[in-house]
Amino acid sequence: LYTLANDGRGGLNDGCGAEHVQKAKKVPTSVDPAAAAASGTRFASLDGDADRIVFFYCSPGSDAPVLLDGDRILILLAQYISLLLTSAGLSGTLSLGVVQTAYANGASTAYLKSKVPPECHAFAATGVKHLHHRALGFDIGAYFEANGHGTVTFNDKAVQQIQQRASSGGGEEAKQLEALTRLINPAIGDAISDMLAVEAVLSLKGWTLSDWAGMYADLPSRMTKELVKDRTAIRTVPDETRVTEPAELQTAIDDIVSKVPNGRCFVRPSGTEDCVRVYAEAGSQEEADKLAEDVGVVVR
Repeated sequence: LYTLANDGRGGLNDGCGAEHVQKAKKVPTSVDPAAAAASGTRFASLDGDADRIVFFYCSPGSDAPVLLDGDRILILLAQYISLLLTSAGLSGTLSLGVVQTAYANGASTAYLKSKVPPECHAFAATGVKHLHHRALGFDIGAYFEANGHGTVTFNDKAVQQIQQRASSGGGEEAKQLEALTRLINPAIGDAISDMLAVEAVLSLKGWTLSDWAGMYADLPSRMTKELVKDRTAIRTVPDETRVTEPAELQTAIDDIVSKVPNGRCFVRPSGTEDCVRVYAEAGSQEEADKLAEDVGVVVR
């Protein structure tokens, strides 16, 4: 049972919403962290037009939420669908693709790669329009941005085969798959549908949000932006993980990253501002902050 934690007053997404929780790493202003931790309340935070969703809970002694973002939604749904496909005898006939952007936390990508074959994992450029297009290349395509914007798509072949297996003695797993094809909205971003799908999978697995959070530990990260005169001077490969022009910029980034344990960093020109966005990850927050700062210097 979900109850509304906001009272409808204030500006849209002001101090609340999926991006507030995911980016600011803060609970909505209507939530008392101590009371939420004491009661064990689980939360789903949606943005104003309900196309993005993240989950969170609160731990005793901390004001920060324990965040379950789009990366974790993607992994929870994709891994369970993969299990159902195998159990229903459909894994050999239907392709499952899991699509991320370069902004996906490196720990989530490493976890995915340890659970699905290489051909099932793909990257796409930033933006759900790119993720959605890439997902349509699979019979079943799952994608979510870290901010909780995403869905799972089933093509006609997948829907037909799943329905046939569910109606012809395919077992409980086939029936669950068929139910998911009806529950999940394939349109780009339906947070209510995503919320119900996540709750269904957690219930079927018998998991709490703490169990879900324990799948892997995120790497510390930092995202910054550098103001530039001409952002179009920087070009990247299609998935935006590496710079192609100017070539010396990527060489400099590689040199900086090579000196940082568990380091990863990429830059991409903004699609809306005259700036270049820098994303860095490392083994500690201090190292991630320093990595972003050092790469920012060479971008300038």
